[in-house]
Amino acid sequence: MTTLAPLDVETVRKDFPLLARTVHGRPLVYLDSASSSLQPRQVLAAMEHYYETSHANVHRGVYTTAEEATALYEGARESVGRFVGAADPERELVFVKNATEALNLVAHSWGGANLRPGDAVLLTQMEHHANLVPWLILAEGTGLELRYLAVDGDGRLDLSDLDRKLDGVKIVGVSAMSNVLGTIPPLREIADAAHAAGALVVADGAQAVPHFPVDVQALGVDFLAFSAHKMLGPTGIGALWARAELLDSMPPFLGGGGMILDVRLDRFVPAGPPHRFEAGTPPIAEAVGFAAAVDYMKSLGMTRVRAHEAQLTEYAVNALSERLGDDCTLFGPPAGDDRGGVLSLGFRDVHAHDLAQVLDQYGVCVRPGHHCAKPLMRVLGVTATARASIGPYNDEQDVDTLIEGLVEAGRLFA
Repeated sequence: MTTLAPLDVETVRKDFPLLARTVHGRPLVYLDSASSSLQPRQVLAAMEHYYETSHANVHRGVYTTAEEATALYEGARESVGRFVGAADPERELVFVKNATEALNLVAHSWGGANLRPGDAVLLTQMEHHANLVPWLILAEGTGLELRYLAVDGDGRLDLSDLDRKLDGVKIVGVSAMSNVLGTIPPLREIADAAHAAGALVVADGAQAVPHFPVDVQALGVDFLAFSAHKMLGPTGIGALWARAELLDSMPPFLGGGGMILDVRLDRFVPAGPPHRFEAGTPPIAEAVGFAAAVDYMKSLGMTRVRAHEAQLTEYAVNALSERLGDDCTLFGPPAGDDRGGVLSLGFRDVHAHDLAQVLDQYGVCVRPGHHCAKPLMRVLGVTATARASIGPYNDEQDVDTLIEGLVEAGRLFA
């Protein structure tokens, strides 16, 4: 068996200009990748090169730069689709604004066309609002029944009554990795059970795709949503992968230019997927940046990224426990195969926002709040956590600085 060399974090860090910055006289320690990752020079350069050499609208002009822009845009679709295992990205990969828009597209296009009063949708208590609120909106208008898989005391999904909860369900919405707990659920097991019950599966991959190898064929899901800005790419663009036959059957989500074959005053004929779901001028430069981010992540190797982040997560979990003891509460499963690098914590009775402000004085960037997961916060019995989240550019020194800041917060709020 070939053993992969570990990720060379020192070299990786040199690719990220923002890490050269100091804050309050200290080196920047960026531990907020679950909110939005940093971008390497290669992504910034690709977008700048596009603007300087080939900028034009896509799928419209026939002049040279317009055709170049279209080729770059469609090439990005191919690259991004292949990155998650799409068999036919040209038909299966829809560019959207972000994972939130992708999940709304599924709920309102597929759900609006296929769900009727009395039908059931199965979600989980750990879903981000993006994979919850669209279904709540749809339920208000159609009388859907929403069911939920519970989160157990270790932060894992309770699947003990999965078959019962799937009875009569038409679609299952589940996070491929929790943005609060770091929990990586057994998605294939859930997908197989859902399909056996006649249900589809939409996975929120926003936290998964950036951090470990994701293959939609191996996962067995029917839809996968993810965002470029969480995977070293630009803001303003994301993707929805879906099985081609599902996209073929779904009505448009937005109307306008670019998504039609014909329009008359009394009717219209939509284009085929994926363009049916890409109304108006798309984020072209962002698609170029998205493709560059995928190329960069492939150069790192997603298996290597996962191994590095798993090791660093284990280091962080152990160090927080050893150095802070009972003063620190860490939510989610123990470090292991089913946990990613998301560390939501509480420290004594210090409010998460106060913790974040003290940590900022140490140059440490974390996110305080409910993380767009208010139902899960209620399950955990807290209003907010301070969340540190790991990317491929983080190292043990970053964790040590985080702990140094927490110790200072304890001193200030004693």
